Amino acid sequence: MNSFNHQRYQPAPAVPVQQRQWPDRTLTQAPRWASVDLRDGNQALLEPMNVAQKRRLWALLVKLGFKEIEVGFPSASQPDYDFVRWLIEEDQIPDDVTVQVLVQARKELIDRTYEALKGVKRAVVHVYNSTSTVQRERVFNKDRDGITEIAVQGARWVMEGAASYPEVEWTFQYSPESFTGTEMEYAVEISNAVIDVWQPTPERKCIINLPSTVEMTTPNIFADQVEYFVTHVNRRDSLIISVHTHNDRGCAVAAAELAVLAGADRVEGTLLGNGERTGNMDIVTMAMNLYSQGIDPQLDLSNPDEIVEVYTECTRLPVHPRHPWVGELVYTAFSGSHQDAIQKCLHRQQQDEHWQVAYLPIDPKDIGRDYQAVIRVNSQSGKGGMSFVLERDFGLHLPRWLQTELAPIVQRASEERGAEINSSEIHRLLMDNFAKTTDPVELRGYRITRADNEQVEADLIIGGQPRTIHGEGEGAISAFTQGWCNATGEVLNVVDYSEHAIGEGSDAQAVAYVHLNVGGQRVSGIAFDNDTVSASLNAIISALNRSGSVASAAA
Repeated sequence: MNSFNHQRYQPAPAVPVQQRQWPDRTLTQAPRWASVDLRDGNQALLEPMNVAQKRRLWALLVKLGFKEIEVGFPSASQPDYDFVRWLIEEDQIPDDVTVQVLVQARKELIDRTYEALKGVKRAVVHVYNSTSTVQRERVFNKDRDGITEIAVQGARWVMEGAASYPEVEWTFQYSPESFTGTEMEYAVEISNAVIDVWQPTPERKCIINLPSTVEMTTPNIFADQVEYFVTHVNRRDSLIISVHTHNDRGCAVAAAELAVLAGADRVEGTLLGNGERTGNMDIVTMAMNLYSQGIDPQLDLSNPDEIVEVYTECTRLPVHPRHPWVGELVYTAFSGSHQDAIQKCLHRQQQDEHWQVAYLPIDPKDIGRDYQAVIRVNSQSGKGGMSFVLERDFGLHLPRWLQTELAPIVQRASEERGAEINSSEIHRLLMDNFAKTTDPVELRGYRITRADNEQVEADLIIGGQPRTIHGEGEGAISAFTQGWCNATGEVLNVVDYSEHAIGEGSDAQAVAYVHLNVGGQRVSGIAFDNDTVSASLNAIISALNRSGSVASAAA
């Protein structure tokens, strides 16, 4: 029998929605965003984040403008408990940000959760239990009444725990987990039972969160499920309806967008879609989708290179070059006809008119991408041969982005000569254009100390004047760039980095390549040294020197 047998599966049942309204609605504003990167995203990692990484990701989420952030499962994880205590005891929660914590409907875990939150000004306590048919019948071996009793008892314990801390502004949140696999009338029934315990009001609402814990349907059916729920649940004016879509079918963003049309007020998700299995709803993608339609996303996504840098450093996950909106190649056309259309549209685009450029749904400059990346369409010519001879004759493994920057320089030199250009001349062009380690910035020495993070103190010559910068980060590169930003006020992010050794034994030399975003400008640098850290820091300096933006540092 063929193991790839579609007859083993059945389609999701239709939802009995009469005269559905969501297809006739239009998105006009952003939902309430709730980041679950530090909890749901963290639990999905092969290597969960350490303390320093959590702190860095927290700082980024606050900087981007998230007002609701799920920070952990403190009753189930000591690191999560400690992180929540750090946020509270070190006064790290801005006044306009609400933290959220997750807990199962168990008394001892709920008590532990309130211990973790002692001293907080405002928080969401998110309690859940599984409600789907398969969970009831095959995991818990309980009927509907038994599952409802778990939810109701959990809701009571949550309310009783909050009563011990009357000075805190509490919000209660309930999730009928595996909502998409639950009969809709029962999802309403069990949620109503929880609502009856909490007695929310229009002035003091509770959150009912509807998770597609496993994405089981097309987005339109999920929208039907949400619309059925919001039109049948009690006390709708006292509820915040939230959705938490997963990406098993690759439709988490679409499902969340249609759910908002269907009546959801709030969307939970993660940066760039990190999460269990195929991931959570990608908040960056959905927010940028809104932005491209002229809707304020209520998040500052103007520097995606920083988001990608922090995300990859904290999660140890790559970002695909074709990732929507922020991937390295999403604004690059390799077709000659595309290039021609883009160039013509850019020439005709007026400052005071709406954006109308073929193949570019937004202006890449809005998110720190320059037009050089967009119109380098024919720069691929000769790149393969150029990189081959540099590897063959000099042992250099140029990353793709540096190959792309070097290729037109080599091509121009070849055209000016009117003849073939050899590997030595290509190497000279590489060094002349990308290895600029002394003017106007030069590294004279550095010192590294290690605690939770690496701390770098670097001695520089900037415009002929000595200067020492200090920085802290996950590694020497991160610490150095932070120190540069602190000292100069310049916006600097590492877009990509690569290194390798040339030679063997005592004669081996490290070569480092770096691709920076310096105030919205993409620029690359290269450096060589017997010491890997020196090579990496000098590569950054080469890029800074090439950028021409270090005048402020010398002031």
